[in-house]
Amino acid sequence: MRVRRFLHRSRVAAPAEAVYQWHAHPGALERLTPPWESVEIEERTGGIDDDSRVVLRVRMGPVSTRWVAVHRDHVSGSQFRDQQVQGPFAHWVHTHRFSPEGPGASILEDDVEFALPLEPLAGLVAASLVERKLRRLFTYRHAVARGDIEAHRMAGESRSLRVGVTGSHGLVGTALVPFLTTGGHRVVPIVRGAAADPEAIRWDPAHGLQDAARLSGVDAVVHLAGENIAARRWTDAHKAAVRQSRVEGTRRLCEALAALPHPPRVLVAASATGFYGDRGAEVLTEESSPGSGFLAEVCREWESATRPAEQAGIRVVHLRFGMILSPRGGALGKMLLPFKLGVGGPAGSGRQFVSWVAIDDAIGAVLHAVATEGLRGPANVVAPAPVTNAEFARTLGRVLSRPALVPFPAFAARLAFGELAEALLLASARVMPAKLQASGYRFRFADLEGALRHLLGRGEAKGD
Repeated sequence: MRVRRFLHRSRVAAPAEAVYQWHAHPGALERLTPPWESVEIEERTGGIDDDSRVVLRVRMGPVSTRWVAVHRDHVSGSQFRDQQVQGPFAHWVHTHRFSPEGPGASILEDDVEFALPLEPLAGLVAASLVERKLRRLFTYRHAVARGDIEAHRMAGESRSLRVGVTGSHGLVGTALVPFLTTGGHRVVPIVRGAAADPEAIRWDPAHGLQDAARLSGVDAVVHLAGENIAARRWTDAHKAAVRQSRVEGTRRLCEALAALPHPPRVLVAASATGFYGDRGAEVLTEESSPGSGFLAEVCREWESATRPAEQAGIRVVHLRFGMILSPRGGALGKMLLPFKLGVGGPAGSGRQFVSWVAIDDAIGAVLHAVATEGLRGPANVVAPAPVTNAEFARTLGRVLSRPALVPFPAFAARLAFGELAEALLLASARVMPAKLQASGYRFRFADLEGALRHLLGRGEAKGD
């Protein structure tokens, strides 16, 4: 059996103990799993201490395999090791090391020893493919660890917060929860139906919280839940469901929070840049007037529904999210297949502005809103460099090394999606994050190409 070695090292502007603690907290594995990989955690016992165990289901196209790893040789503050006991490799031992590098900095090192099955038939070609995949993986993982640790440092919350989260299984929620827990915070999921987490609190947007008293004393609530706006054509029934879930659900949640003997000090509630409507090339900030149309109306009512919380003295921040970029879902998730096949391109005229934000900055903005006492009211969560739809298509094509020349005509978009196309595909909103930047938030990804390269594992990302 031929054992090969792969080593990836990078400098982190934080003490080795802080980098170690980030990896030791719950949620690190979720944060370190690239969004382009299909990996499911089937079972987990313990953290990173010796003899703790994790079972993964790894899917590669139609094929899936079970990967069982056990942690060994744990040295608090400096290293831990995971060893494959069942999985796709003939041998796999991965050592994580955290070493001081002068005052306030450290070296993060991943040292992997692996052997391929079917040696020597697998040979150099297979080994080269594995090494390329590992380089892509660890480039992403180190960028996430560095960015998360810096985001928590910038937030300045040294104590552990208890944060209630609705919509914890949505696109933003599934990234936010492990981001918070790796920072040492405790998350209380507020969920529909039964939940595996014993701390979870059940709620129904139509009727409110079932055990609101258990939220008494939480430091913050992050409200992300709501009917998916882009799930289907905007029939009257779907529009009613969107309005009901976002407006009525928010109002009932805020009434319950206001009635608590010890309400949270802050409510961070999702909204959307749809608030501004279709505004062409006009530069839009939080001071801009609202737009017209169904989505703008819903956003206005959605934000107004938090009034019971404001009247109870809770600081309320409305995060107006732009297009959130993640391969796991949302607009980017839907674009990837046609663009990978070489049949992607601009929608409509291509001149409409797209105000986007990388998922890492979306969750970073949530923590910033929780931690920044002076921030209240609306805050646009968009990168400071909106682009036209045509530029977005060209950039995505370049990152994927595919042409982006096949247009999606406006008439075809309207035939396929109806009113939804007008509001989400063909409307133009050139939105700027004025309040976020004024309050000190630093974007990880202000550049679209850098964000896409990071999220898709396509070369080194250019962060802010």
